[in-house]
Amino acid sequence: MLDIVSIVQQNWALFLIGQYPHGPLGGLASTLILAALALLLAFPFGLLLALARVSPWKGLRLLATVWVYVLRGIPLLMVIFWTYFLVPLLIGHNITGFMTMLCTLVIYQSAYLCEIIRGGIQALPAGQYEASRALGLGYVRTTVWVILPQALYNALPSLISQFISIIKETSLGYVINVQEVTFAANQVNNQLLTKPFQVFFILAIIYYLLCFGLTHLAGWVERRIARKRLGDGGQAVSSDPLLATDN
Repeated sequence: MLDIVSIVQQNWALFLIGQYPHGPLGGLASTLILAALALLLAFPFGLLLALARVSPWKGLRLLATVWVYVLRGIPLLMVIFWTYFLVPLLIGHNITGFMTMLCTLVIYQSAYLCEIIRGGIQALPAGQYEASRALGLGYVRTTVWVILPQALYNALPSLISQFISIIKETSLGYVINVQEVTFAANQVNNQLLTKPFQVFFILAIIYYLLCFGLTHLAGWVERRIARKRLGDGGQAVSSDPLLATDN
């Protein structure tokens, strides 16, 4: 226990921000920035794929379905290697490990975000479409102004949960030298040499605390949405047993 406290005291800055300002930004800060950018950039692609998956046009549905099933059926590590070797060939010059991992996560997460958004759309009652059509709204206007706002609001807990998954997936960036928190932990381990268990135990605690906090945030958002559906006096029950907590 004393070893762990000592390691944290001596290397907390490396865990948090890497070698910054004397080197590139890394550590936990880089992990969070990478995960947030990946979610923000993948979201529009996931939204377009979800709209294609529920569209009345068979060709669009087929293309989106193939994209989703292919990406969800292969390991993320394989996509990282594909991006690492393929992107420089396509653009004619090398890119940083951070940009490689960001491109990988955007591509990979678009498939998962697509299914989250599609689930939110399909969870809405059919009466929403029928009422909109009765008011004279076409398919596009119904989707944009009636369906999507409700679907995205209902999908917020799942989006937060997916953000947690992205945070954990950033650790694979270590294999292409992305300066995130796992890379920082390995730097600390290389300096100490004799305390790998303590160093990676600290890393596990960092991931646990971060993901635990976000999981509770997702649970709170889900209960709030459920209460809003049932009314302020309703008793909300979480649909996800992993997010359910006692009130």
